[in-house]
Amino acid sequence: MIDTNTLATIITALAGQQQAAPATAGATVAASMIGKYAIIRSRNEGINAGLIVAADHTGVIIENARRIWYHKPADKSESWYEGVANSGLSSDSKVSGAVAQKAIIEDYSVT
Repeated sequence: MIDTNTLATIITALAGQQQAAPATAGATVAASMIGKYAIIRSRNEGINAGLIVAADHTGVIIENARRIWYHKPADKSESWYEGVANSGLSSDSKVSGAVAQKAIIEDYSVT
């Protein structure tokens, strides 16, 4: 199991390196997220973080996926999901070990 400080460092570093993908004709919002490390929220699968390798209206596939069981942003002045994306996890957050790949086949949102 990875400690929350290490995951917080990874999330913060990867989030800071990412640029919004330019819009292209026919591209979907989901497709524009491929290749980004993100926080994925869904009703049955909860909150997960990982590298998006495929995404469409039916679901998302992430690699190096970790479930975030309990989370607070490191910067307490920021909102929950966006705060975690911007400043990483607080030390009292709980995160699972990584799995190689996870498919979330239901409605989802990405931060």
